Amino acid sequence: MNRIGPLFLRDASGYGGCAMSLPKSFPVSGTLLALFAFVMMLAFGIDFLLALAVLVVWLGSLLLAVSQPPESPILAREQPFTRDNMRDLIEYAATPLLVAERSRITIANRAARRLLGAHVINQDLRVAFRQPAAIKLLSKEVDGSAVVRGLARRRDIWRINRQGIGDDLAVIELINHTVEADISRAHTDFVANASHELRTPLSSIIGYVETLREDSGTLDEATETKFLDTILAEAKRLQALVSDLMSLSRVEAEKHDVPETQVDLGSLVETAARDAAGPERVKRLQLSLTPSLMIRGDAQQLEQLVRNLVDNAFKYGHPDTPVDVVLERFENGQARLSVEDHGEGIAPEHIPHLTRRFYRTDPGRSRASGGTGLGLAIVKHIVERHRGRLDIASEVGKGTRISVRIPLIQSEPAELS
Repeated sequence: MNRIGPLFLRDASGYGGCAMSLPKSFPVSGTLLALFAFVMMLAFGIDFLLALAVLVVWLGSLLLAVSQPPESPILAREQPFTRDNMRDLIEYAATPLLVAERSRITIANRAARRLLGAHVINQDLRVAFRQPAAIKLLSKEVDGSAVVRGLARRRDIWRINRQGIGDDLAVIELINHTVEADISRAHTDFVANASHELRTPLSSIIGYVETLREDSGTLDEATETKFLDTILAEAKRLQALVSDLMSLSRVEAEKHDVPETQVDLGSLVETAARDAAGPERVKRLQLSLTPSLMIRGDAQQLEQLVRNLVDNAFKYGHPDTPVDVVLERFENGQARLSVEDHGEGIAPEHIPHLTRRFYRTDPGRSRASGGTGLGLAIVKHIVERHRGRLDIASEVGKGTRISVRIPLIQSEPAELS
């Protein structure tokens, strides 16, 4: 053992003396080692005073080490947690935390008060939560977890973890799983929508091919030509859909990588807009472009953005109306690209959903025009990668204007439009 009782010091006569209490954790083994080293130094002929000095320093360091008080309550188990230091410990945690004493909430940190309200302090746990799964867990006063829905808002999903501390106290942790559930739901919806969109043209192609194969000798030339044209159109639609799915996947994978290449936005917009219009529609294209607007961007993705916007404007604008493409220097050191059609416009309730995958205001018209329902979703992700902003404004009966703002290279002076 490393503990010894009082040490009695005798006076010169050998009788009487005084008692000196050593620390409870006095290092006996270290002291013996120091004395052994002292004797060995004398045996090897080292000066007595020098050996004695080494012994005194050695013993002094040992006594100093065992006499130092613990630096924190975590290292000193003898200092118990109190409500005050528990409150200070959890107050600024990002996760909502509660401390309950005999099923009554005594401490709630800032995140928990923001979630449940400050009134939960001193409330019974069953009153504070009111969800059957939570009440079942917390009433048993045993460690465990439960998943509850609608804790703060109707679609919230939270996991409640209970961990007991001693006989009376328990820490209750609230972990928000709403975002994970939303992502999972979005992935499920995407797979379902993509499967439906792929199945439709495939079913049409298979149906027409089977008809041609079974009735190849009975169909007239005009009918066969019509069937073949339909097969070709559905195959091109399928090809466009697969191409857009691949583009969306690439854009999403790269959306956190900030582009570094300098791009002349004016010349890029002009080239991409003319390509999207094609020789048949280029006469309806009206360009108003400010030259020498330099940004940092991915040229290929920016060309795709412009083509998608211009193509949509031609599809949904009236056949005899122009499509206006304007590129200008905007406030706060930004370039603003606006593409406007003069079509039927979009009802206000549809505008917040336009950038969702496969969302269409008129599914029949969109499919008939060759749309995949992914164009604006791709545009949104490209704008996010370029740290820009996408705005959609529309008025029923007058048309739709989609604007994209992208920061200019900082060396260019910012002017107000």
